[in-house]
Amino acid sequence: MSQNPFDPAGGLPGGGGFDMGALLQQAQQMQEQLVAAQAELEEAEVDGSAGGVTVRVSGSGELKGVVIPPSAVDAADPDSLSDLGDLIVAAYRDARTQADRMAAEKLGPLAGGLGGFGGPEGGPQGGAPGLPGGIGF
Repeated sequence: MSQNPFDPAGGLPGGGGFDMGALLQQAQQMQEQLVAAQAELEEAEVDGSAGGVTVRVSGSGELKGVVIPPSAVDAADPDSLSDLGDLIVAAYRDARTQADRMAAEKLGPLAGGLGGFGGPEGGPQGGAPGLPGGIGF
């Protein structure tokens, strides 16, 4: 565990004040953890479904695949394709909700260490580009 950079004694015998080195070390560790968590999210996949249609997305929300069973389309019904589109959208929303939840679980503890710069809904500054689910920092 690293030293507390805000320790008035600086973690040193006899004092020493603010420890900028320890603060920079903690920031670097947090950045490494964030990069590792983002890489895990890119590799992870979740499925969402609606009406038999299944959509797979990465943990960062990238669409990876769509499975449409033959029963989802009725060739005799002209509105069937429109309904199929709605099912795909609903399945994607389901998968994206799961991906956002997973991202919040992985990245939330890291965001909490940044002093209140946002959370799963994004902070006052909004979401950070490239982070899933609008996680803001």
